[in-house]
Amino acid sequence: MIDITAPLALPSGQTLKNRLIKGAMTEGLADPRGRPTPALIRLYQRWADGGTGLLLTGNIQIDGHHLERAGNVVIDRVPDAAMADLLAQFARAGQRGGTRNWAQISHAGRQTPFNINPRPKAPSAVILKPPTGMKMGAPVALTEAEIAHVIAGFVIAAQACQAAGFDGVQIHAAHGYLLSQFLSPKSNQRTDQWGGTLENRARLLLEVARAIKPLCSASFGLAVKLNSADFQRGGFELDDSVTVARWLDEIGIDFLEISGGNYEAPEMVGFTEDTGSGAQKSTHAREAYFLEFAPRIAAALGRSRLLVTGGFRTRAAMDAALNEDQVDLIGIGRPLCAAPDTSAQLLGGTITQLPRHEDEIRLGSGILSQNSPIALIKKLTVMMSQTWYYQNLVRLAQDQTVLRPGQLFKAVLEYTRHDAGKAKALKAARD
Repeated sequence: MIDITAPLALPSGQTLKNRLIKGAMTEGLADPRGRPTPALIRLYQRWADGGTGLLLTGNIQIDGHHLERAGNVVIDRVPDAAMADLLAQFARAGQRGGTRNWAQISHAGRQTPFNINPRPKAPSAVILKPPTGMKMGAPVALTEAEIAHVIAGFVIAAQACQAAGFDGVQIHAAHGYLLSQFLSPKSNQRTDQWGGTLENRARLLLEVARAIKPLCSASFGLAVKLNSADFQRGGFELDDSVTVARWLDEIGIDFLEISGGNYEAPEMVGFTEDTGSGAQKSTHAREAYFLEFAPRIAAALGRSRLLVTGGFRTRAAMDAALNEDQVDLIGIGRPLCAAPDTSAQLLGGTITQLPRHEDEIRLGSGILSQNSPIALIKKLTVMMSQTWYYQNLVRLAQDQTVLRPGQLFKAVLEYTRHDAGKAKALKAARD
């Protein structure tokens, strides 16, 4: 029997001290030039001290004009000496206590907010319509030359992360960001070699992975985050995911993380509009959001390991996934925003169940219900509960006491100020 305390050897030769992974979560803590700050570095020190086997950073963007929000770390060129030093501090911060620290590299594409870029690049000029009402830029289709520049950008970012001392990179091809946009026939309506068939739609992701692979060794790994499905009619489906997983395994990635959803169908945070696909019921039939898809995707993998993130709340379910569902690694996200030592408690047996803060938030607020038939209340549920986690992440970075679930509105006010300040600073730096 395998349990979450067991170490794991990756194909590259790296060994993880246990099976728990901190899932990538947007931090919004970089400075206006996209550089790591003391607060961001402190946050990763706290997470590394918390016992988790591997930390995945939040989005490190390869293009400063395509952020998912103000405050992203940006590597869109070969770093100068100052940036290289800050990246090295960032890498070391997440490696205390034998923890591995991998950088997630990404391009937001059409999921770039309007106030950052009103005309973001995307596979096709298909406008994004998030249920939260967030205003996004009107996308412009990438040219062939620009696609080549995107591939080069991912390589530059990966090289910079390797030089900084990160243990590996994870290519973000899920959640509706640029590589995920290319994979989906709903957002990719191209008729050239980058669109149409699945082979064409996957071409950009595969080219990026192949370009980065030569950098990899026992001291530097490669992973990919991929949707199990988009949970939208006409989007990326499970059969597509299984095929792409096999192609990635052939390239030789260390592990594949499966997730799901995008800004229009945010299943990655446990909420989806009713598409009639049955995705909501099937996804929530078990504790983890995407666990039911694991055996099919695992069957497509040869040497690559499989990571499932999202929804796990009990050690029993985590251990069962490792032994019954062909899962190798367990991802934890939101619980670490309130208690960075959650993994150590779980591994040591101090706790056997993670808190469900989202349930406490909904009960404490008195107005929020994710099961409400009223669309507006559903949207408030997603937006406000997520804000509580985001603000506690900021508080951890600043060594402040985390907020209680009952302090939802305080969290919203604090985070609104934080986010507005980041956006204002970014605009001033660009002006």
